[in-house]
Amino acid sequence: MSSYISLLKTPGVGRIIAAQLTARFPGGMLSLAYLLHIERIHESYGAAGLVLAATSIGQAIAGPLTSRWMGVWGMRRVLVLTLIVCATSIFSIALIPMSVPVYMLVGFIGGLSTPPIQPAVRTIYPKMVNSRQLTPLFSLDASAQEIIWVAGPVITTFVATQVSTQSAIILAGAFLIGGGIWFIASPEVGRVRIPRSKRSFGTVLKRPPVLLATITGFLLVGACAAVEAGVVAVFGHGGPEAGIVLAVFALGSLVGGLSLGHLPIGPWALARRMLVVFVGMAIAMAWLDFWWLAIALLIAGVGIAPALAVIFAIVSSSVKFSDTAEAYGWVGTGQLIGAAIGSAIAGFLIDANGAIGGFWAAAAFALLGFVVPTLLRRWHPDLRGREVGPIPDTAPVPVQPS
Repeated sequence: MSSYISLLKTPGVGRIIAAQLTARFPGGMLSLAYLLHIERIHESYGAAGLVLAATSIGQAIAGPLTSRWMGVWGMRRVLVLTLIVCATSIFSIALIPMSVPVYMLVGFIGGLSTPPIQPAVRTIYPKMVNSRQLTPLFSLDASAQEIIWVAGPVITTFVATQVSTQSAIILAGAFLIGGGIWFIASPEVGRVRIPRSKRSFGTVLKRPPVLLATITGFLLVGACAAVEAGVVAVFGHGGPEAGIVLAVFALGSLVGGLSLGHLPIGPWALARRMLVVFVGMAIAMAWLDFWWLAIALLIAGVGIAPALAVIFAIVSSSVKFSDTAEAYGWVGTGQLIGAAIGSAIAGFLIDANGAIGGFWAAAAFALLGFVVPTLLRRWHPDLRGREVGPIPDTAPVPVQPS
């Protein structure tokens, strides 16, 4: 833990982690809040699913696009603009009754304008700490974000059922605005200037480590989405069992990230971590019992945050600083698509085969997530004994005053 304590003593690190987590907290709230709200108004889960799909498509398109804009117009301008538009979309869905097509349009606009806070903060990190501290920082970040996925759905469910679905959406919007302003006002956001990329949009995907990170992230998040669907199918919505098992799953990720974040990153690092995820999910298929699933998913979770930390590190170390935000945007888009496809495949398999179908899908995604970095390990940079950080741009980079 000494490395994490040292990190948190570094000026600004604890504050910017807290700010970006607060701004991203709606990520763990809005999908469920939209689902409950739209279903209540139109009495159709299908209608709610269409709105969620439109929102996710907007987010997937936005990832690399708005991230690249930060190199053109500056971080703060892009973050402020997207924050205003996204918040307007969220409050419109909460307060204005609409037809399903209009809800879809507003949800798509909200997804498209999702502030690129995750790419921004991971672009800032290499400028805040030295290269030796960067891998533990990525691991700490990946572990801390589990708070979003544990607490977000719990808070949303409580507010939606005890107050109103409108209030749940409004609360998510308040987190976005408060956390977004806190993050945007951080001095580091003003000090770090992303140079304008000289390469055309999408060229960064030609970098093998970025493509490897995008594909593996797609498979990892697809596995997580499928296992979540499987757990809900096992226990239903009538009791706390599903929430507890998924909380244990996230707890495993938190423990894994903090325990393994200091390990050096060699060519087999991503494959080894994905193997842990696969083993846990494969074990889960053996017996759909509460305690068995909790133990199996605790094991699977141990590999998740460490795998994400490796993904962030190999991307950071493989592209020029001017391309880092766009690269992280593509990685985020891959993860969003993985979540959508993982949930969809799991849903079809659950309908056809019962709850076990969700675990079949999860294990298949996780197995592919192990096979891909194993077969493509030549694309995986060996960061042992190397500085973990972006390749400097040759042109001078102007620095904005805070």
